Amino acid sequence: MAVIPKTILDILRKVNFPGTTDTIVDLEMVQEIRIAGSRISFTLVFGRDTDPNIQALLATCASEIEQALGTDYDLLITPKGKHRMEAPVLPGVKNIIAIASGKGGVGKSTVAVNLAVALARSGAKVGLIDADIFGPSIPKMFGEENSQPLMESVEGRDMIIPIEKFGVKILSIGFFGNKDNALIWRGPVASNALKQLIMQGQWGDLDYLLIDLPPGTSDIHLTIVQTLPVTGSVIVTTPQDVALADVIKGVSMFRSKSIEVPVLGIIENMSWFTPEELPDNKYYIFGKDGGKDLARDLDIPFLGQIPIVMSIREGGDQGIPVAWHDHTTSALAFMALAEQVIQQLEYRNENLRPTERVRIKKG
Repeated sequence: MAVIPKTILDILRKVNFPGTTDTIVDLEMVQEIRIAGSRISFTLVFGRDTDPNIQALLATCASEIEQALGTDYDLLITPKGKHRMEAPVLPGVKNIIAIASGKGGVGKSTVAVNLAVALARSGAKVGLIDADIFGPSIPKMFGEENSQPLMESVEGRDMIIPIEKFGVKILSIGFFGNKDNALIWRGPVASNALKQLIMQGQWGDLDYLLIDLPPGTSDIHLTIVQTLPVTGSVIVTTPQDVALADVIKGVSMFRSKSIEVPVLGIIENMSWFTPEELPDNKYYIFGKDGGKDLARDLDIPFLGQIPIVMSIREGGDQGIPVAWHDHTTSALAFMALAEQVIQQLEYRNENLRPTERVRIKKG
């Protein structure tokens, strides 16, 4: 049998990149195939030159080729990294979760705050970044509108010490401006301010770092995925059709080839109205199960439903998140939501490769 480059590619189509269903050929990792007499050589290109799968894949490729062609060939496989391994951003942070919404007014920040508190109540170390640069609401929801983080010099760098409350470390651009004045920034200035908040935050060791994104899709979203290796995203919506239509755009953005951030699931907020005095009654003001049905249609996990309860709104206005309270219906709903998010993160981390920061190609 004549051995040509296509022969090698066909053999290596049996080799999947560890933890995925993608073959190394489909991922375009097999390059520069050369065949000269009994000598076969090719380059195996990895995302970085310290990829932990290098040795295992080299052995698997050699085994597959030997099994198909026998031992009469002199095989040389050269591993190559596209770029050197960079120092990890926020090395003490295990999981970075983007909290997004297709449109404003769905209670995204309320969900982000209470989810963060619920995760902290589960015993985890949690941080929260308010990336909604143009409308930062996290300081108010934590009752810290008049606070200003301290600075600390660490190895010659000025680092920002996050405010810590209800077991959550928080940073927001709202801490650094007049709360009564609107922040009017052009895109690049806003993006740079957000990068500074991320890179200079003294976060330490965290199990989860939540990022409360602005509504819709914008430069801020791109800044986040270019600055941080986001573990997964969560989409917040209401059941009504006008909100659901925008969810599809948000999901499409995270799933796009240029970003590829796993969508952990959809959260349906304002699912029904329950009066405090009638806790068993449900009034479906914005429609019923819209987010749940959309999650099924998009083949995305459904993480849970949060009702409209006055105490949730009051908690945000008073700076005491409802998830901080014990055994209320609303607190239990957020604790259940936290459990679902943790489960989806564990599944994602066991079955998918770590997310890499997005690199925008020039030209």
